[in-house]
Amino acid sequence: MKRVHLLYITLCLFFPFLSSASSLAEVRGKVIDASTHNPLSGATIYITDLKAYTTTNNQGEFILRNIPSKGKFLLEVRFVGYKTHSEAIDLSGQSNLTISLYPSIIESAEVVITGSPFSSKNKTNSLSVVTIAKTNLLQSGGSNLVDAISKVPGVSQVSTGGAISKPIIRGLGYNRVLTMVDGAREESQQWGDEHGIEVDQFAAARVEILKGPASLLYGSDALGGVINVIDDLVPAPGVHNGTFNSTYSTNNGLAASSLMLQGNDDGFVYRGRASYKNAYGFGYKNTTVPNSGFNELNFNGMIGLNKSWGYSHLTFSRFHTNVGLVEEGPDQNGNYLNEDGDVITQSEARERKLNLPYQDITHYRTALNSNFILGQGQLKTVFAYQSNIRKEFEESLQEPGLDLNLKSYTYDVKYNFPNLGQWQPAIGVQGMYQNNINRGDEFLIPDYTSNNIGAFAYLKRSFTKGAINAGLRYDYKKMNGEALNFEGEEIFTGFDNKFSNLSGSMGFAFEIAKELVIKGNIGSGFRAPNIAELASNGRHEGTFRYEIGNSNLKQETSMQFDLGLEYTGENISFGLNAYANRIFNYIYAGNFNGETKPFENEDGSIDVLPIYRYVQTNADLLGGEASVDFHLIKSLHFENSFSYTKGINRATDQPLPFIPAASINNEVRFEPSIKGLEDSYIKVGVTNTFKQARFDNFETQTNGYTLLDAGIGTSIATKKGSFNIWVTGQNLLNKVYYNHLSRYKPVGIYNPGRNITFGIAVPFL
Repeated sequence: MKRVHLLYITLCLFFPFLSSASSLAEVRGKVIDASTHNPLSGATIYITDLKAYTTTNNQGEFILRNIPSKGKFLLEVRFVGYKTHSEAIDLSGQSNLTISLYPSIIESAEVVITGSPFSSKNKTNSLSVVTIAKTNLLQSGGSNLVDAISKVPGVSQVSTGGAISKPIIRGLGYNRVLTMVDGAREESQQWGDEHGIEVDQFAAARVEILKGPASLLYGSDALGGVINVIDDLVPAPGVHNGTFNSTYSTNNGLAASSLMLQGNDDGFVYRGRASYKNAYGFGYKNTTVPNSGFNELNFNGMIGLNKSWGYSHLTFSRFHTNVGLVEEGPDQNGNYLNEDGDVITQSEARERKLNLPYQDITHYRTALNSNFILGQGQLKTVFAYQSNIRKEFEESLQEPGLDLNLKSYTYDVKYNFPNLGQWQPAIGVQGMYQNNINRGDEFLIPDYTSNNIGAFAYLKRSFTKGAINAGLRYDYKKMNGEALNFEGEEIFTGFDNKFSNLSGSMGFAFEIAKELVIKGNIGSGFRAPNIAELASNGRHEGTFRYEIGNSNLKQETSMQFDLGLEYTGENISFGLNAYANRIFNYIYAGNFNGETKPFENEDGSIDVLPIYRYVQTNADLLGGEASVDFHLIKSLHFENSFSYTKGINRATDQPLPFIPAASINNEVRFEPSIKGLEDSYIKVGVTNTFKQARFDNFETQTNGYTLLDAGIGTSIATKKGSFNIWVTGQNLLNKVYYNHLSRYKPVGIYNPGRNITFGIAVPFL
């Protein structure tokens, strides 16, 4: 199997050189104001499917170089204060373009790449996709990437302090939400409660969030949605630049910095980035949680070619983090105690050196992402290798207890056929081979291998005012777990499981009135059980429970109905989305009948842990999101959103576990025009989270709470680019509260209190 993956990669590496004889082409054009016909200087022009990018000069003119001389592609044009423009262009018959932009107070994100085999206008995408731009990610004040997107309606997080966050989309998370990085699926032991996303937060140029089943295009593990982390497009030919970002947060002393350099030498493109984070324990109510700090050191880069045959980019990264784990909550007086029973002081809790227990995680990723232009069609390929090394040190600083080594080989090959009039057909095949090995003396999951493959066919029909799409997919997955006897005790029983599924999707998007779009989609999802659900047998630090898997679990399948209504007017925009998702053989872990198990520590002490067993039921997830943005004057924005999810265990008619509480977010944003400055803003936001009174029998009720946030920032234009500076305040009233999805809630540890983040972004070169 490994040789097959290596052959794929080798062929892909050499293909560009076999194709390099194609003729070069360029697209010229001009961007003007639709009303005054004045040229617009500094507008940005993209062809995402070619990773081509440029900007207009002082006369509003632009040139896109090193692109194919044939093929149809979606061109996108953006300029601050104007409505985003997108149109399909045929490069074989293209000469000079004149693009007229219309002034608009409303910002828009027209083109998305998630949920479709090719770039498409969001208005014609039947699935619900939300885009978060880099500026918003940086200015959110989030301590990690998932934290930064958690206010998107329908998105929440399972948090373990300030270091670890796992995305939840419409009540589904863990292996039901797929994270994409560098075009490849993230594989980093996502089954774990305290296993976060191993992604450099500074590397994200934008994040696209697909809400709903996406198994058609992404296979198993996309039953609940997709988080697609997208890096910057390469600069225009002849351009070399860089950015230095730095932030500091007061709550946990988080100091984070990142340095990036990139360039384009006549189609040879490159990018390099180094990032570092360091934080001590987070705090609340004049209390600092000891050993809840973390540090990160990340390196990533890219080299590639943008030529007439398309592009081929090789990305590589090393993500490394150490995360402290909290063993116990505070005592009845709210104090944290050390092993000797003494109170840990504030100064001791704020030491940046981590104590036992802690995680040491290293994640290596390399991916070859290409798009070859074959006649009027496109062959898109992604071949990736990942190595996830996860160690947990519990009793010794030298020898880890848990030591998991996961190697993953993935491939994704799609062919977009030449358009047949307004019909856009595509086919694809995807697969993954995994091998996981235990190297420590603590065993939570067995050694295993996993091999899966899936193939799909997709068809989209575009109309003047909308589009319809449909597709089918078949998946097959095989997983083998190895038996293990350790010191005379059977830890794991071997198993050999096979899963297969046929998935489908149909959807539409139609403009029923000017700027009013209705969307609908019916799609089935598929997820094979993960290794923890099938075979876990043990406890590791930070889980506060003993888990027992079930090798007889069946695969999950789902059927979800989505209906949405979106309007983007001159001064107001709104969106309404409702969904109903039925999941068959829904897998979850519960503490049934109050089962417990004594667990002996190495020092001879005994912990009595609740036993959580994995079981299955049929389940319903119902809910919706709503957003209304008012822009009554150009400089004043009033943005509001609401989200709600209800989970039902159909066997017992009781709530499902780990369902986020309903919430309302309101934000007023004032953007004054200040001479010599750009993009200035002042914002004040209020988050109202309702009481979660629907909970499973092993959970407890979570009271509602209100948080106050605020921020201020501006940009200074320089010859190198814009120098940005901002300050973001979170939980400014220092509210003491529990989030229902906080993993520290059961042991009495509150969520973080007041936090103020200072940030700068400095361009150079």
